[in-house]
Amino acid sequence: MEGERRIYLDHAATTPTDERVVQAMLPYLTNAWGNASSIYAEAREARKGLEGARRTVADVLGCKPNEVIFTSGGTEADNLALRGVAEASRRRGDHIITTSIEHHAVLHECVQLEKDGFRVTYLPVDGEGFVDLDALRAALDDRTILVSVMYANNEVGTIEPIADVARIVKERDPRIAVHTDAVQAAGALDLDVDALGVDLLSIAAHKIYGPKGVGALFVRNRTPFLPQTVGGSQERNRRAGTENVAGAVGLATALQLAHDEMGERNPRLIAMRDRLLDEVTQRVPGTIITGPHDRARRLPNSASFAFENVEGEAVLLQLDLLGVAASSGSACTTASLEPSHVLVATGVPEQYQRGSLRLTLGKGNTMADVERLLTVLPPAVEKIRALAPAAR
Repeated sequence: MEGERRIYLDHAATTPTDERVVQAMLPYLTNAWGNASSIYAEAREARKGLEGARRTVADVLGCKPNEVIFTSGGTEADNLALRGVAEASRRRGDHIITTSIEHHAVLHECVQLEKDGFRVTYLPVDGEGFVDLDALRAALDDRTILVSVMYANNEVGTIEPIADVARIVKERDPRIAVHTDAVQAAGALDLDVDALGVDLLSIAAHKIYGPKGVGALFVRNRTPFLPQTVGGSQERNRRAGTENVAGAVGLATALQLAHDEMGERNPRLIAMRDRLLDEVTQRVPGTIITGPHDRARRLPNSASFAFENVEGEAVLLQLDLLGVAASSGSACTTASLEPSHVLVATGVPEQYQRGSLRLTLGKGNTMADVERLLTVLPPAVEKIRALAPAAR
């Protein structure tokens, strides 16, 4: 496909940095380079940028600025939420509830917490990836201290009923903290923390056309919480370390742009997503759609599929040669040879589990990109099946 521009369809993995975000960050990489924790003029300029960024994030989340902690990304924000609450609540209880389809930033932290003596319940999901709310009700007990359910799934695009989750938890015991990983939801869904009813919420800049290496964690005031990084008083003693002012400004700018432009971006993304959902199964035999059937309950930019008796990695390599960047699931587990834990949890038949394809659109994509993908994908899958016919 020499001469044709490459098509990027993996925006759930990362996004290109918006030029407006770069321009907002530049002053804090050049002139306003001071340490925001010091007291002289250079520091005050940096501090002004940092606190302005904090106010912007708080405005979008509908919270107080002092409830926003800047982190190094979504993984740290998730780790910090779970362990910060768990260790602060150990005297009151030892039970954590999450789902079987969380990002590994949550699941692996839960495994570590189990090794430290906490009990973890992993809630089942249905065939579309929706958490079982009856199982949640049944799992809550007198020792439950934290419930963590993702806002939207990174692999199949399922939007979880977070407000219902929070209501069920708080009806049982208002002291139980509710966390949501909103890394994939940011920029696509409303992040108002009061409407969601959550006590903690994680986001990452690089999923919303911001820089890599910066995220944020909302922690509602009076939520039990212990810092996990010590050695300084930054972030109101909740996360030590010299503040990444340029990163915080980049995150805030990207989040504000995503919030302001959501009404314009989402309809375009939905139109392209729906074209993919309508056509891929028609053009490629032996294909199923993974995730929600009700498209209103699916992320606007997410179309996910599974091919029968095909290795997803082989499809990705073929698409890459044809100028299309796509994914088989989470970029954080691409090197794994195991089937996706999300597909296993949702009951995808075994013959489809290794043939997953995730297409996640972005604001730079066009319907022409979608049509080109629809042109090159069917022969790519057919070629792989012909080269390596699976035993049926």
